[in-house]
Amino acid sequence: MKLLRLWFGLSATVTRRTYLLSGLGLMALKVLVDNGIAIAATGRPWSLWAYLAPSMALKANQAADVGPTPDWMLVAMVLVALPFVWIGVSMSVRRAADAGTSPFLGLLFLVPIVNWIAMIVLAALPSPASGSRWQGPPPGVYRTNVVPADAAPDSLPKREIDPGVKATLIGMLSSVAIGLGMIGVSIYSMKLYGAALFFATPFLMGVTTAFAYNFRAARGLPATIGLALLSVVVTGSVVLLFAIEGLICLAMAFPIAAVLSILGALVGWALAHQAGARPTHAMMSVLALPALAGAEHQIATPQLREVTTAIEIDAPPERVWPNVIGFSELPPPSELTFRLGIAYPMRARIDGEGVGAVRHCEFSTGPFVEPITIWEPPRRLAFDVTAQPPSMSELSPYKNVKAAHLEGYMTSKRGEFRLVPLPDGRTRLEGSTWYTLSIFPEDYWTIFGEALLHSIHGRVLGHIKSLSEAR
Repeated sequence: MKLLRLWFGLSATVTRRTYLLSGLGLMALKVLVDNGIAIAATGRPWSLWAYLAPSMALKANQAADVGPTPDWMLVAMVLVALPFVWIGVSMSVRRAADAGTSPFLGLLFLVPIVNWIAMIVLAALPSPASGSRWQGPPPGVYRTNVVPADAAPDSLPKREIDPGVKATLIGMLSSVAIGLGMIGVSIYSMKLYGAALFFATPFLMGVTTAFAYNFRAARGLPATIGLALLSVVVTGSVVLLFAIEGLICLAMAFPIAAVLSILGALVGWALAHQAGARPTHAMMSVLALPALAGAEHQIATPQLREVTTAIEIDAPPERVWPNVIGFSELPPPSELTFRLGIAYPMRARIDGEGVGAVRHCEFSTGPFVEPITIWEPPRRLAFDVTAQPPSMSELSPYKNVKAAHLEGYMTSKRGEFRLVPLPDGRTRLEGSTWYTLSIFPEDYWTIFGEALLHSIHGRVLGHIKSLSEAR
């Protein structure tokens, strides 16, 4: 229980000995857990480069021909990482305060590569002779605002705006400004949907909201967390109002933004009670966001991924083949994902025959242009993708939303159909798509991307099955 309070709480002082021993022990535990997950999923250990620069780990895995990783591995690693991230941030903030520096320096734990330097420095800095500067939150602020019970109304300061209202507005407006500013810098300046935008930004939005809200007076933790979440919602509403993004993509981003803003609010709430924490320190932390996005822009490299879906058809390959190279109009979709705006296939036709022919698969948002690269009737059809339409029509109050991610971020590179003969004149039809996803962190967005590709494959394969089995 003492260790749990030390790791997950915000009150215990963190000396350099405690920081060093906990860091080494938790680091070893994290490596063991990650390797256990990786070996169970792929049969290979997790690259140690992953703890320095994720892009290097990606290249190392590709060079070793690890192949595609199952979805459950990515989800498991994200869930395992969250408590370690919280422990690292909370202990680094408390260690920085204990060492006599600004507790905001502990937020460097979130910056890749720099975090290793920060941890080494924090583990080396001694505590000042006067004792730790870390102060636990004052009693009572977990549930209610701290207001003296015997305070007379005339003794309270007279202001034009109530201090609580002013703190609320400053906290929320600061957070919204950070979110909108990073959208402009990351998406429209660097053309990057990255981890700095989806991970670091909501975390620092929560830190800033909580720090500004609690800086002049200690306020309740539930109210602080609620204000941080409200700031995320307001930022999303502004983005929707000005047609920067649509509702579906905002809904997909909200879960991770909400969790990180809550964690950030906990840190900011604790920082506001520290004598060494200043608003200028918070501003310097925020100014690091564009630099983090710029560094990520230089190293981020999307991975080529494969998604395969299969179906069994009660017809021989010879009868299935004509419906693979081209098929008639599909019925209107009944799936909710397609009805909400995700692009769906409608029909396909082919110009010519053999290698060099061009297949046109028409989606609800436009056609895919697919030059044939392998023509082996009735067994295999492969093609490249030289042109493709937007991946979806955004759900929005406006008729057209030209969100930046709709074109050029989820890119199909090639596709393939394989017809495998089965006993009793049946066929196993497999459809594969190779694609890249330039929205980081890939591990999170791949969950949505591959689910959508399976839905698209299933719609096409199901239609081919119906056509091939019809007499």
